Amino acid sequence: MATPHDDYDTPWKDAVTRYFSAFMAFYFPSAHAQIDWSHEPEFLEQELAQVMREAELGKRVADKLAKVTLLGGAERWVLVHLEVQGRREGRFAERMFVCNYRIYDHYRRPVASLALLADGSASWKPDTFGYRLFGCDMRFSFPVVKLSDYAGQIEQLLRDDNPFALVTAAHLLTRQTKGDVARRAAAKRRLFVLLFQRNWDKQRIIDFLNVIDWMMRLPAELNDELWADIQAMERSDTMPYMSYFERKFRDEGRQAGRQEGRQQGSIEGRRGMLSALLEERFGALPSTLKDRLADAGDEQLMAWSKALLRASTLDEVFGLE
Repeated sequence: MATPHDDYDTPWKDAVTRYFSAFMAFYFPSAHAQIDWSHEPEFLEQELAQVMREAELGKRVADKLAKVTLLGGAERWVLVHLEVQGRREGRFAERMFVCNYRIYDHYRRPVASLALLADGSASWKPDTFGYRLFGCDMRFSFPVVKLSDYAGQIEQLLRDDNPFALVTAAHLLTRQTKGDVARRAAAKRRLFVLLFQRNWDKQRIIDFLNVIDWMMRLPAELNDELWADIQAMERSDTMPYMSYFERKFRDEGRQAGRQEGRQQGSIEGRRGMLSALLEERFGALPSTLKDRLADAGDEQLMAWSKALLRASTLDEVFGLE
């Protein structure tokens, strides 16, 4: 069985945005200690895109620009540049320099550029760009963290309560099990069990479950076996944080797009499951929405089920906004 293409980009970005404080605490603890986390960081994605629009930096420019407040009330800009593509690049340090000075030139504010590298090369760790000419000396240095430096610490990472320790372990195990789906399935199962056993709130567990699930791709049949195993453990109360409806919903969602012969349950079962999920999350449904559910076909029910993954209101689920 072939291993699906490993994807690091989107789950990393989503996790960094939602859990920025934990990200900084794990990878850049010195910077984290200087930030006043009672003030919510402000991410400036559109502003960053505008500043960098004319820069010839290739496809991967700075991923995150966050405005933070330092302890004592001073406001600063923090540029977090995540190199999550997993490969070397000759002009990486130059690109970090260009990103830094363009943002400074636009805002006239101090900018801290921080790099996280996910490539597998032990010798490549660019942290400086500069040149000298006619007595002029220009030097730009920035902190760099390499995920490969944690390669010998997987057991310690699995005991660390910071969620990005678990994500780092998932990244390393994804690399180590490339081409070996049986080993990857076993590693993924272990990470899921550890995740569910953490004393975290339910939403954090679900968010990082999604990150790990996205990173550690498996063939459909092995993924089905993994989720069946999770279901069995849930019944034995090994994983108290994943409710039956949430587990069942994810199991149903993984059937979308597959051949009809492999789909689970009837249309009535899907309708009942969606109704139960909606009521558990949003309360009793209005009669008009109950009527829509009763009249909907399988394709429409699946579309609403997918919308529920990210919707924050009933109107968003049913496309009423």
